[in-house]
Amino acid sequence: MKATLYTIIALIAFAANSLFCRMALAQGYIDPWNFTIIRLLSGAACLGIIMGVYSYNLKRKGAFNREILNDRGSWRSSISLLVYALSFSIAYVELDTGTGALILFSAVQLTMIGWGIYQKEQLSKLQWAAFIVALGGFVYLMLPSAAVPSVLGASLMALSGVAWGIYSIRGKVCVSPLRTTGFNFVRSLVAVPILLLVGMSYIKTVSIEGILLACASGAIASGIGYSIWYVAMPLLKSTQAAVVQLCVPVLAAIAGVLFLSEQLTLEFIIASSLILGAVLVFILNKHKA
Repeated sequence: MKATLYTIIALIAFAANSLFCRMALAQGYIDPWNFTIIRLLSGAACLGIIMGVYSYNLKRKGAFNREILNDRGSWRSSISLLVYALSFSIAYVELDTGTGALILFSAVQLTMIGWGIYQKEQLSKLQWAAFIVALGGFVYLMLPSAAVPSVLGASLMALSGVAWGIYSIRGKVCVSPLRTTGFNFVRSLVAVPILLLVGMSYIKTVSIEGILLACASGAIASGIGYSIWYVAMPLLKSTQAAVVQLCVPVLAAIAGVLFLSEQLTLEFIIASSLILGAVLVFILNKHKA
């Protein structure tokens, strides 16, 4: 039950992040470079404040836990986070929504399921069937809006998917999800001066709307959302964590209907039913090695 709750909240955060990115980048409110800079800065700032309050309360109550207080993330995770965030933003403006989603989530699936198989996570025949149905539903959902991608855009989006898969997998062994995520964001800030060298040339195109959307993406959807994802990851197998993320495009599309007045189509209803139903079957069917 705990794993289910945290996973659902994290997936909603991912969908919100997709919506924020679409509104900011697709509408041209901000460029990818400055969006990434603000996203990382706001995520680090938000989690820094939360960590400060949390640590203060622990010390005031005398509830010291050195293992938690010594958890400061890792450079490998922060690099994965940085590569994911920057590659995603740049690729997003190079690709249409359908193509980008197909490449991104295919890369995530290959990375995380591949790692799960490498770690001897065995799947039942029913789980394999459910995964194929979910993947088929996902392709059916995104393919109509897909187009032939540019080599640069496709490569960057694939890189983004692999980086996110690695970042997710590394969350399986974190001690404190909040501190791990917070310090991963803080560590990623070493790249900000380099990003600024490019971002400054686009500064005149940055709007207030773009800044606000980047802050929402960084502080809420990424900072808090990724912390919750790191709570869920140790409770999930890598294969489960991979498959449930196929729900994100569905949730993002629902958000688009609710908040952006996008059209609800029969194709979407069919695809969503296939994806959500197959993911549910996959999760409920537990295969023991």
